Amino acid sequence: MVADRILAHFGGRLRLAVSGGGPLNGDISRYFIGLGLPVVQGYGLTEASPVLTANRLDDNIPESAGMALPGVEILIGDKDELLARSPGIMLGYWNKPEETRTAIDSEGWLHTGDQARISEDHVFICGRLKEILVTSTGEKVPRGDLEMAIVQDPLFEQAMIVGEGKPYLAALLVLNQHEWENIAAGLGVKAGDPRSLTQSAVRVAVLNKIKTALRSFPKYARVRAVHLALEPWTVENGLLTPTLKLKRPEVEKRFAEKIAELYKKQDGADPESE
Repeated sequence: MVADRILAHFGGRLRLAVSGGGPLNGDISRYFIGLGLPVVQGYGLTEASPVLTANRLDDNIPESAGMALPGVEILIGDKDELLARSPGIMLGYWNKPEETRTAIDSEGWLHTGDQARISEDHVFICGRLKEILVTSTGEKVPRGDLEMAIVQDPLFEQAMIVGEGKPYLAALLVLNQHEWENIAAGLGVKAGDPRSLTQSAVRVAVLNKIKTALRSFPKYARVRAVHLALEPWTVENGLLTPTLKLKRPEVEKRFAEKIAELYKKQDGADPESE
């Protein structure tokens, strides 16, 4: 009674769906699988023409990016970087020999820039090497994983973790308008007043939601300060790529002043001691 009605919205003839371009939450995949629509996740990049791995219908692990396609070799290199070699690997970047030598080593392995692990022949992507954040205490944080966990809460539309070289993590957050109105009403603040986003009670409520979202992560991955906004990051305002990925340097530049404020004492208390 339920599955047929939902699947009818896809036209009624869809046999399977392939997910790529970014990590897929396992619960979302299982939801559709449970309805009778197999969702398989794959992984690749333009330099590999473009797919390297994919799940099979008869061996589908939703959290994984699947197994290497026929003719594709994969291995884990230094810093847990995923390396790949196949006839589909590019010859190089046009008129950029130095960048080509950086991307493809002398043995023909493409350095993907993604950290990964391999278990039971399935590849599990852990995050981009350049997106691994290192705090002043030396902890290495895969901020992409934290951001994905945070936005599972309907209050948060977008999230970006900051804290490179800092003693604790902070987050820039874009709130869902409807959910924000509900939270504001519950806290007795005016949702239409921008100043409400900076009130202590709101900040505490948001931090508690984030704490719940990140409960499976190590203690050092706790977010201790937040900047809240309602204006989304978009391609048009220069904060997302055409494939809807965060332009982290642009976001950090745009919100540099706000980020600096997150590392000052808030409400007379040290965020680390909260």
